[in-house]
Amino acid sequence: MNAAVEIPVRDNRRQAKFLYWTGWRVTDIADFLAEKEKTVHAWKSRDEWDRADNVERIGGALEARLVQLILKDGKSSGDFKEIDLLHRQLERQARIQRFQDGGTQTDLNPELAKRNEGPKKSAKRNEFSDEDFELLEAAFLDGCFEYQKDWYRASNQRTRMLLKSRQIGATFYFAREALLDALKTGRNQIFLSASKAQAHQFKNYMLAFVSEVLGRPLTGDPIILANGAELHFLGTNYRTAQGRSGNFYFDEFFWTCNFDELNKVASGMALHKKWRKTYFSTPSSMAHEAYKWWTGERLNKGKPTAQHLKMDVSHDALQLGKLCEDRIWRQIVTIMDADQRGCDLFDLDELRFEYNAEQFANLLMCEFVDDGASIFPLAMLQKGMVDSWEAWGEDYKPFAMRPFGDRAVWVGYDPAETGDSSGLVVVAPPMVPGGKFRVLERHQFRGMDFAAQAESIRQITQRYWVTYIGIDVTGMGSGVAQLVRQFFPSVTTFSYSPEVKTRLVLKAYDVIHNGRLEFDAGWTDMASSLMAIRKTTTASGRQMTYTAGRTDSTGHADLAWALFHALHNEPLEGQTAANTGRMELF
Repeated sequence: MNAAVEIPVRDNRRQAKFLYWTGWRVTDIADFLAEKEKTVHAWKSRDEWDRADNVERIGGALEARLVQLILKDGKSSGDFKEIDLLHRQLERQARIQRFQDGGTQTDLNPELAKRNEGPKKSAKRNEFSDEDFELLEAAFLDGCFEYQKDWYRASNQRTRMLLKSRQIGATFYFAREALLDALKTGRNQIFLSASKAQAHQFKNYMLAFVSEVLGRPLTGDPIILANGAELHFLGTNYRTAQGRSGNFYFDEFFWTCNFDELNKVASGMALHKKWRKTYFSTPSSMAHEAYKWWTGERLNKGKPTAQHLKMDVSHDALQLGKLCEDRIWRQIVTIMDADQRGCDLFDLDELRFEYNAEQFANLLMCEFVDDGASIFPLAMLQKGMVDSWEAWGEDYKPFAMRPFGDRAVWVGYDPAETGDSSGLVVVAPPMVPGGKFRVLERHQFRGMDFAAQAESIRQITQRYWVTYIGIDVTGMGSGVAQLVRQFFPSVTTFSYSPEVKTRLVLKAYDVIHNGRLEFDAGWTDMASSLMAIRKTTTASGRQMTYTAGRTDSTGHADLAWALFHALHNEPLEGQTAANTGRMELF
């Protein structure tokens, strides 16, 4: 006798049918189900068991088994696999049934229909529906802090100019704003930054935004939307910017070289009244060409004093944004403003502990620097601020496993002290005597013990061929140097004294003053760090030394000192036939 077919619900009539289809005799079925034989014969006649075809018989069995598995508690992995198999078989049974009822061959094989359709029309690249736009716009507005909503409300202004604290989300915000404007209006969007690498940060934010909200890619460089809008990401090479038109966003304009010349080209992109211009930056030096644009003094040139335009560009006047007399909408957003208007990303007490008063005022409170007393004024540094993607593209690949191949590099490191940040730079030495140094990488670390700091240096040695490492051994630096010596025995150490500092700064001054140092123009932190170095006297007043306001509780210019440690590997007089090694200061 064949095994009985299990039915999840006690239904003798239905179970009797399945048993009959599996080959059981009526008498056996009646005995098994404790039913009268006449009753089973009646069910067979009324339900026409013998007239059922194979499709009906198999389909019924599949359905019964599937229901049984679905109702089963504590399913095993095998049960789930069987459920999936039974569903697929039921789908096939349904196609067979449609074919028997007058369907076509495509019912049995759906792939035939696909082949008969011909080539499938591909969707347009970077195409967004109205529903997509609504989702993006809702996510954009939901993610705005209150001061960013000021920028949004002023987005219809012809010209916006913002002075901002570091890291309050300006590039992040304007990338999203520009993308939504392009989707809504079809207007082109052009992004200018101190370097092309920095301009591409806009693109990265856009890609992440679309992926996060819609789960799909945004492609191209430039990005061209299906509605025809183009999004271009440019450095400050004005030759590459000519011939384009659209809304433009000028990031960190207070740190660019030749601002007046570049701004002529940038302004030309937006001559038509439909275009919008947006400038935003952290402050640099009052000597920068853009400063007269911020204050409005550019409009007073050649005019009698009585006709001079006087504008109030103080924080009190511009804290909430204002359309000024020169028709430029201005706003100042300090880190305190950001904190009070919803930005919860900062620990202000920790930042005051990490930065001295001068750096806190410049980087976070939007105060310009008077670099007249600086050893490295901005005008001197701008000679070496380059678009690294454009200038170094032949031998430096920043995203490669070995960015500089088998070329030698030098590493400078300024360790962290209490409440301080540590700075690390990777420098490519010149290929020929008198050639240029290039700062390939710079990093700042906070909250790391000496073991973690040493590990960050070790990771650099795995990506580059490092031939020299210079470390300050004052304080925690001693422990860092000891660990670094385990994997780099020839590490050079520095114990700071007025004489050591003087020699480090003089070497750096000789290199920078003679135009022998290059770093990416987007690295405003590197420029700010160098601008902070000043000449002063020791506590006794008997010796001259150099400082950046560093104390036990505040840190400043760590990138500058790290750079000085690396540049020291070349003697003060440079590489000549008369010298062969490097001087070491202990």
